[in-house]
Amino acid sequence: MYYNENTTIFLNGQFVKVKDAPVSIYNQTMHYGNGVFEGIRAYDTPDGVRIFKAKEHYERLHYSAEVMHINLQYSVKELELISYKLLELNGLKDAYIRPLVYLGDNMSLTPTDEVHVVIMAWEWGKYLGDKLLRVMLSSFQRPNPKSCFVEAKVVGHYTNSILATTEAKSKGYDEALLTDMNGYVAEGPGANFFIEKDGKLFTAPLGNILAGITRQTVLEIGKELGYEIEEKYFTPDEIFTADSAFFCGTAAEVIGIESVNEYKFPLDWEDSIGAVIQKKYKRRVAHNEYQNVYL
Repeated sequence: MYYNENTTIFLNGQFVKVKDAPVSIYNQTMHYGNGVFEGIRAYDTPDGVRIFKAKEHYERLHYSAEVMHINLQYSVKELELISYKLLELNGLKDAYIRPLVYLGDNMSLTPTDEVHVVIMAWEWGKYLGDKLLRVMLSSFQRPNPKSCFVEAKVVGHYTNSILATTEAKSKGYDEALLTDMNGYVAEGPGANFFIEKDGKLFTAPLGNILAGITRQTVLEIGKELGYEIEEKYFTPDEIFTADSAFFCGTAAEVIGIESVNEYKFPLDWEDSIGAVIQKKYKRRVAHNEYQNVYL
């Protein structure tokens, strides 16, 4: 699904075939989850292949590495150029890009001086598909922000996401929705969450959620279109009086939600603010409005 024998990846300064990429089974990232990553999309636009907000994604990768005491020596510009070369070598246009920074051999609970950088790319449809989602309020919560850096994309954090998604799917839902440590609505396992009520959008503030780059794009588009958007804490009960809802993330893009638990949103998706933003978002990424390139 993700690669074949001809797939090329970038690893520690070289482009190599994935089958020739050695990885030590003693690496700290595998054992303890201390590694950082990003999820980025590239689109085939009228101007050629362009990566969606590459600068912002790689700046967040640097932030994640810094807070986890990982020495990432490639600059944002270098990482972006490597990504474009990787797409070219694999003949990819519409693609998903996965940079991963993982550590060397270490069985202790301190970072290592040995740092590995790998970048992979493959064709991948929308993470959550195209149809409206049936979502379940999860029994799991997002981590306490005093226990970790919740705004960093850290490998180990995603065990929480796996548990929530697996629980939801085992109960017949498409995806989960998690609360924060205080019981306020936070986000999905891999996407930020918005509700619409009386012509206004609401989403959780930063602090207990990932600072999503697509989330920020949704905020920008919504405000440009004149919609009122409020970042605030709200309870699950407020979802059950909302008119509409959606998830957003670079992998998922913008995807509408049909229901949460047994509550079906009364507003037809095509009549919602989310649908307007979804269409605007699709046009913008397809026409090279969000690409900052060093070409």
